[in-house]
Amino acid sequence: MKPRRLRDQLEPALAHLPPGPIAVAFSGGVDSSVLLHALAGMPAARERGLRCFHVDHALHDDSAIWAEHCRRVAEACEVPFTLLRVEVERGVGLGPEAAARRARHRALQDQLAPGEILAFAHHRDDQAETVLLKLLRGAGPEGLAAMRDARPFGDGFAWRPLLSLPRSALRAYAEYHGLRWVQDPSNGDTLIDRNYLRLDVLPRLRKRWPEADASIAQSASWVRAAADFVDAEVGKALAILQGLDPATLRFRDWLALPDALRDPVLRRWLRDIGLTEPTQHQVGELVRQLAEAGEDKLPCVRWPGTELRRYRELVYARRPLEMVPVDWEHRWHGEVFALPAGLGTLALVDDAGLATSPLADTVRVRFRRGGESLRLHEGAHHRDLRDLFQEAGLPPWERARLPLVVDDRGDLLAVADLWTSDAGAALFASHGCRLAWARAH
Repeated sequence: MKPRRLRDQLEPALAHLPPGPIAVAFSGGVDSSVLLHALAGMPAARERGLRCFHVDHALHDDSAIWAEHCRRVAEACEVPFTLLRVEVERGVGLGPEAAARRARHRALQDQLAPGEILAFAHHRDDQAETVLLKLLRGAGPEGLAAMRDARPFGDGFAWRPLLSLPRSALRAYAEYHGLRWVQDPSNGDTLIDRNYLRLDVLPRLRKRWPEADASIAQSASWVRAAADFVDAEVGKALAILQGLDPATLRFRDWLALPDALRDPVLRRWLRDIGLTEPTQHQVGELVRQLAEAGEDKLPCVRWPGTELRRYRELVYARRPLEMVPVDWEHRWHGEVFALPAGLGTLALVDDAGLATSPLADTVRVRFRRGGESLRLHEGAHHRDLRDLFQEAGLPPWERARLPLVVDDRGDLLAVADLWTSDAGAALFASHGCRLAWARAH
């Protein structure tokens, strides 16, 4: 491909970018070598500020040689070069390729300045491979839409200006300019799924359907439009379904959503509150339990890092609960101390929130054992703790996790910082303090 034809692809894409400097993700392979060379020859790219990153995964004996090659190429192009060395995690539930990609992306995100644009050299053949991989893995619309031309990435953006060009066009450009590039032998390993598709499957498809890559890419663009529409509807639906506590969702309304929205709404909700996403099987089990469990039941579906529980009209999402020690008890003078099971800290504080002098007599802190009651006001009847919990709508799994303060006779003085008995109020007032429970996140 001659320079003018490649610039015809890059110049409009560059003109439509938001303001910001450009960095090239430079592996040293033919594709990124072409992208770096082409951008380095464009004044509009240089005027923004142009640099490149090379990530050394240290997974091959020649990786240091490849890094030095990339440094020399960048120097010849008069583009600032940064070498990023990463350690690829093992045993994290990912294959070698995925683990390397995650390490690479983390390193690149850490380097990007706010608003900086990171250019990747993915092309149309890569897009076709990605669509087929996602299809074979049972992906939904977002996955089948494959790679976007541009998307948020760290504090900046990821930009893929070559997605409309075939690999052959980039190879022709490299040969026309006499570029030299790194040959990674792992690209020939057909035990890697992407390489198998590239070397064995797609050539057969192209032989039967010569326009296979273009057709797959066109389908991906149609799916992208549909996925963007679904994503917008997901945002609207989630705004309606989410409870006052962001970690809650109105389950009946969620079940009533169309199939196209139910799963993505669940996943967006969990991502937004920092929890892990379920498998399709786990989503199906959640739907079944929510639809079939009676009103007196408390269905719970859990997977690593997350559990969803239903109470009344809401589904609650949280990290799995640590069990409270049976018969745990602590003698206490009111000092700040850490509760077991990651339940935060308890302390007596003054009106300014500062720790106060200790109680003259010790009290005890423990958890619920059943049958507790307290009198909220002098002359009032004792109230069962169970009734107070129900009136407050406190989910059952949280009730046993509230710290209870009792005196030496076992009479209840306070339930965390939610309720205080008349005796507890008198005790704390005599010391000019109140109970403060700092909940753990």
